Amino acid sequence: MHFLSSIFIRPVQSISINFGTFRGFIRFVLAEIDYMFRFKSYDSELRPSSPRRYVFVCLGNINRSAFADVVAQSKGLNSISIGLSTTTGAPATETAIEVGDQYGVNLRNHRATNLTDYKYREGDALFVMELRHIKRLLESGLPRESINVLGQWARPRRIHLHDPHTLSPDFHFTCMGLIFSAIVHIASLRE
Repeated sequence: MHFLSSIFIRPVQSISINFGTFRGFIRFVLAEIDYMFRFKSYDSELRPSSPRRYVFVCLGNINRSAFADVVAQSKGLNSISIGLSTTTGAPATETAIEVGDQYGVNLRNHRATNLTDYKYREGDALFVMELRHIKRLLESGLPRESINVLGQWARPRRIHLHDPHTLSPDFHFTCMGLIFSAIVHIASLRE
């Protein structure tokens, strides 16, 4: 019986650690397919090629984009972060703060900014965590030529950076590690 249960437990644990949930895994697969056929143009180069400001975008601006912003600043990039559906002033989550500490990233002073409180500037490079965020930015009138998919620079590449909110610390660590690697890669493009 132990052997049979281990056959099912390992894949479930792997999905939980690497994709957050089965839904996160499915979104990852669908995003890879969608990216291949509809969004491939987003990986040709950094948009704009010499950003003046790096703008990290996720849904709540309390986990992923908050982490990306602080890492980018630590690498000398002029950056901010915004959420597509958040409350301006909301703090980072406790789990994000704890996982950030493991990466040497302090999220204690982070406060969320909603998209409606963001003012686009010429030279802004926006980095989304999920392909569906592109549609929201375009609907808000932001220029397509300023939008990037952050996960294309992650190592390994991960087009869909699933929202870790309310998920395990292990998945938070995985997600933040992918974001960290993407920022390091992006920062190296300036050198």
